[in-house]
Amino acid sequence: MNLPAPKAVIFDWDDTIVDTWRIIHAAINATLRHMGHAPWTDAEARQRIGPPARVLFTALFGADGWQEADAVFIQAYQDSIAGNIRVHEGAEDMLRHFQARGIPMVCLSNKRGPVLRREVAHLGFDRYFAHIVGTGDAPQDKPDAAAVHFALAPTGVAAGPDVWLVGDGETDMICAHGAGLTPILLETKQPEPEKIAAAPPAARFKTQGEFTAFLKA
Repeated sequence: MNLPAPKAVIFDWDDTIVDTWRIIHAAINATLRHMGHAPWTDAEARQRIGPPARVLFTALFGADGWQEADAVFIQAYQDSIAGNIRVHEGAEDMLRHFQARGIPMVCLSNKRGPVLRREVAHLGFDRYFAHIVGTGDAPQDKPDAAAVHFALAPTGVAAGPDVWLVGDGETDMICAHGAGLTPILLETKQPEPEKIAAAPPAARFKTQGEFTAFLKA
């Protein structure tokens, strides 16, 4: 596997570093029920969740309903998050590897910024990141390249193939391709082949531990 040496690394958060899937799934179903919609199965939720909340909820509930849905989702999520957030096995070793080599890292997520930063700080992982960027922080949200440029700004590293974007899904791969980065896929949830084919990863790993073993080798 021949990857360009990274000058900086961008990490997604949910399902890349932490496992909050059950909380997100429960919160989206609470929102759907509140808005008079049928809940989603696990498979359906994994297929449909990914865009920023405003985009997802506007598509589902229209311009007049998205804010009500968003408020319900946030409350349901926050009611469940305390004590339930779990770091993926091997994820911190992954971050330590890059930190030990002086490679700057940033976190770029479609979770809204204040919520994201609270979670990162709660785990003490803010010590790894030069910038923590969520929905609403950049001029445009991920997967737009503007989010990448905003996230990288404090590192002084320009977007290019020598910046890796490590994420778990289609949105991350699209973002990496759009900004000219090297996309790395962590398969913490099974990706849909046709979606990943449209924006293929340069490398893919089953787990964070497998990725770290590759880095050390």
